[in-house]
Amino acid sequence: MRIRSEKPTDKKVIYELIREAFATAEHSDGTEQELVDALRNSDAYIPELSLVAEIDDEIVGHIMFTKAKVKEEEVLALAPLSVKPSYQKQQVGTKLIEEGHRLASELGFAYSVVLGSALYYPKFGYVPASSLGISAPGGIPSEYFMAIKLSAVAPSLKGEMSYAKEFGLA
Repeated sequence: MRIRSEKPTDKKVIYELIREAFATAEHSDGTEQELVDALRNSDAYIPELSLVAEIDDEIVGHIMFTKAKVKEEEVLALAPLSVKPSYQKQQVGTKLIEEGHRLASELGFAYSVVLGSALYYPKFGYVPASSLGISAPGGIPSEYFMAIKLSAVAPSLKGEMSYAKEFGLA
């Protein structure tokens, strides 16, 4: 498996991969692929943190981390993570998250925040965001709102997370 930054020529394949990955997801509104397209065209986009996983030259997974804020501190929002259904439960998501965290840390980001499965993300060190001083924007169930420190010298945070406007959570 090879993890790399996405290229402009990958957009169509990534769009279909995300659509397929979320087609049967329990908590999906079916627009995750449009969200990725919108985020690519936003100020929140970080090209180095939009990654794909390839197996035998086929893109089988995608992850995107974008800029968000807790008061004035820039943090990352992990969303979405997509794995082609036939490759799920084969460590593709794990490798994407691990490489994303490594690169994010190298780029100087101290936190990553995710709205997702309370059974899946804690395996990677995610804890309730509130325990790190980060509160969820209105209406988001706190049990699914998690964060991880990517740096041992991460500053203390206290405040509500502000997602990029493309998330529609403002």
